[in-house]
Amino acid sequence: MLRSVAKREVQTEGVAVARAGHTKRKTSSDGERLPAQRQRAIAVAATRGHFTHFDDAGQAHMVDVGSKEVTRRVARAAGRIVMQPATLALIVGGSAKKGDVLGVARIAAIQAAKRTAELIPLCHPLPLTRVTVEFAPDSAANAIAIDVTAETLARTGVEMEALTAVAVGLLTVYDMCKSADRAMRIENVRLLAKSGGKSGTFTGT
Repeated sequence: MLRSVAKREVQTEGVAVARAGHTKRKTSSDGERLPAQRQRAIAVAATRGHFTHFDDAGQAHMVDVGSKEVTRRVARAAGRIVMQPATLALIVGGSAKKGDVLGVARIAAIQAAKRTAELIPLCHPLPLTRVTVEFAPDSAANAIAIDVTAETLARTGVEMEALTAVAVGLLTVYDMCKSADRAMRIENVRLLAKSGGKSGTFTGT
């Protein structure tokens, strides 16, 4: 029933837009226009009637990927942690009390990617074939950016592994430097790109 109602709503909206003679773009709760790619994702979810991690009864479950083909899947994610200039100088200069901040954070990010299925309940355990972690200090923004690429040969995507690595890498920077700067701020954690699988390629910003 949800599926048919959602489909009628999408069809009705399409007719209304056609009569108006222009394309109607959806907006977010704060009034900003949503990217076209996100609008398409919302429309697809509406026609399905539910998210894939819920069954027809609304119960959470692990998605069955047994019938999918094993393909090469790659995901790239990023984020950053903003701090005081003095904190950034400690990290870049290697003089933080706990030692090599970025070296430890890199290992933490890789380890997090490998253990994502233990942290995110409905993720499938994946045999990762590659995880790269890059940090880039940004003196203009008083921040350190992280960029993670994860790769696998599997039946499902590796986006969560890349995102989890980003989050844990930044949290590790915070943990190692919190004695000097408890006001550090983690922000802009996001998926930059993914490829492989039936859903194809995604490119973010």
